[in-house]
Amino acid sequence: MSAPTNRRSLFLGRMSLPERRFIADALRAETVGGVLLLIAAVVALIWANTLGGSYEAIRGFHLGPASVGLDLSVQHWAANGLLAVFFFVAGIELKRELVAGELRDPKAAALPVIAAICGMAMPALVYAAVNTFGGGSLQGWAVPTATDIAFALAVLAVIGTSLPSALRAFLLTLAVVDDLFAILIIAVFFTSKINFLALGFAVVGLVIFYVLLRKGVRGWYIYVPLALVIWGLMENSGVHATIAGVAMGLMLRCTRRDGEAHSPGEHIEHLVRPLSAGLAVPLFALFSAGVSISDGAVHDVFTRPETLGVVLGLIVGKALGIFGGTWFTARFTRAKLNPDLRWPDVFAVASLAGIGFTVSLLIGELAFSDDPALADEIKASVLLGSLIAAVFAGILLKIRNTKYKRLCEDEERDEDLDGIPDIYELDKPEYHLRMAAILEAKAAEHRRLAEVASNTHAGDDGPA
Repeated sequence: MSAPTNRRSLFLGRMSLPERRFIADALRAETVGGVLLLIAAVVALIWANTLGGSYEAIRGFHLGPASVGLDLSVQHWAANGLLAVFFFVAGIELKRELVAGELRDPKAAALPVIAAICGMAMPALVYAAVNTFGGGSLQGWAVPTATDIAFALAVLAVIGTSLPSALRAFLLTLAVVDDLFAILIIAVFFTSKINFLALGFAVVGLVIFYVLLRKGVRGWYIYVPLALVIWGLMENSGVHATIAGVAMGLMLRCTRRDGEAHSPGEHIEHLVRPLSAGLAVPLFALFSAGVSISDGAVHDVFTRPETLGVVLGLIVGKALGIFGGTWFTARFTRAKLNPDLRWPDVFAVASLAGIGFTVSLLIGELAFSDDPALADEIKASVLLGSLIAAVFAGILLKIRNTKYKRLCEDEERDEDLDGIPDIYELDKPEYHLRMAAILEAKAAEHRRLAEVASNTHAGDDGPA
């Protein structure tokens, strides 16, 4: 016998007000960064397809001290250096989700985590199936597994679709778990020959970083140079340098103590996120998304097994994996979908998660580093697959946009003007007393206006 409805946990239900505000701030920053990311990607495509020689010359230009192994190309600096900032923020997000967010409660975390895992496994299986039957390379199996939250939110901003906070939080949680597994994939499957001496010193640097944090030592002039040294050592170790950013992000404390308005992790994330979303990721896109788009290139994307596997992985694998994982988990547990939403809403968000850009491009570069031509074709497939997923998800979301707008208006309504949405105060007597006083004042004003209108009408003798 199934559990009574009132005893089942609510999936995509209303979040607590502090969590909702934090999510709203984070998503607002991601949306702005996503728009910049879109602009950078378009500029890269135009630049590469009009002035390709200058584009290749600039991103292939080497700079940096060769004596410490950092004579790198501009493209390499963008992928391994700037994206370390992105993964640092991702590490903080993951830590906060684990200790204070949606993932802190194992029961509540089970559904989005399972959905995210299925949403990574299914694209990999789709890619593997296409390339097994098509005789292609299995090296790119991880390319379609990642979701780009900034790009997805930018699409929402562009098409003007309002999503309720619960759906946005679900999308963000999926992306955070995605980032975690993408980090593990990069660390395990795309680590080159390891320099254990450099790796050992990098670990020592991380230990020093951790001890300083726990001792309460403050000052950016201490942590920034130390972080750069750790990153440089990790770059020389053979382990992908972005792992250093993740590790440092995970070390920050993300729980608040008495008297703290924000935890150190939240404070630093607030400071660094604009740098990540507004500079690091767009510059990475500028020097990675520039691929030649021609009739032949588009034809190859849909005929070559490696590129077709990426496209189908993003469009089909992501949607089926996330939706299927969510539906089956809810079906066989106590989770019950929010009655204000429908399963097609979950499918639309699952389709939106098929937008894989930043991390997919990075993994594509790593997976086919020995074949630059194929790496560029893989990038083109990521762009096309993400574009198709965005259009498909946009259509699905537009169909329900009127419903979403009403839900968002309900979440934002504050008729008693106390700064707290009314939906969070419906069980508080004080709220209803304030509303009664407001409505009584309005009623008294309308009675006065009625008397004025009546007197005016009585004194009107009509036309002479």
